Amino acid sequence: MSNSRTDSSKTDVVFIDTLALTANVGPDCWGRERVQPVNISVYLHLETSYLTAAGRSDDVLDSVHYGHLSKAITGLVRDKADAPFGNVDALVKDVSEQAFLLAGLVASEVRVVIDLPKQILLAANFSIDVLTPRDLASTFCARKITITDLIIPVVIGVNPPEREAKQRVITNIIIVEKEGHHPTPKYPEIVSRISKDIESSSYLTLEKFVLEIVQTACLSSEVIEEVTVRAQKPSALSFAHSSGVQITRQRTAFV
Repeated sequence: MSNSRTDSSKTDVVFIDTLALTANVGPDCWGRERVQPVNISVYLHLETSYLTAAGRSDDVLDSVHYGHLSKAITGLVRDKADAPFGNVDALVKDVSEQAFLLAGLVASEVRVVIDLPKQILLAANFSIDVLTPRDLASTFCARKITITDLIIPVVIGVNPPEREAKQRVITNIIIVEKEGHHPTPKYPEIVSRISKDIESSSYLTLEKFVLEIVQTACLSSEVIEEVTVRAQKPSALSFAHSSGVQITRQRTAFV
């Protein structure tokens, strides 16, 4: 990720991991605008050593109350039950603002991760990971998109039996966007195009398969800065879970 992303191992963090809610954030994997599962994780990156006081006093009043943060986010989403957010960016923005409002000046950055398990057809999950510094909240953000366990059936391999039938390839895609506020690319459409192109082709190696996905993703939008693709063949080896290849490239490698 960008160098501006805080190393959370060096800061005090109060967080909520996977708050399970439902919200209308635009079309789901079937293209229908309706309520879908939304898992929200929030990380408050606090000022240096801020939690020392709470650690010594054993008093939650000396910290940022994660219970209050959870209630605030839950209320925020429920209040929008009849008024859709429109897209996931709006949800991220509202959650970030709520976190800054609750934490006040003690939060130097807020990281919000939204998981949408019903966003990409044939994928286990789609997530958007956004880091927003307090002083630049209106003009800056660092974003990472992850598509998890996308199943693509494809003819791949060098052995004769592998040329006769498609096999499952489990693919994970991580996309790093350029810094700054900008429209989010339509990732469901990008993934759909990648899947259709791959399924209509055949490959001898995972290397070729992975590099084509990396290149297509990199060139799909000027917003995209870097792409990592990891692909695994669960059926390749008799006594191994899978064999795989991972490739990372910046968009500049193909432009």
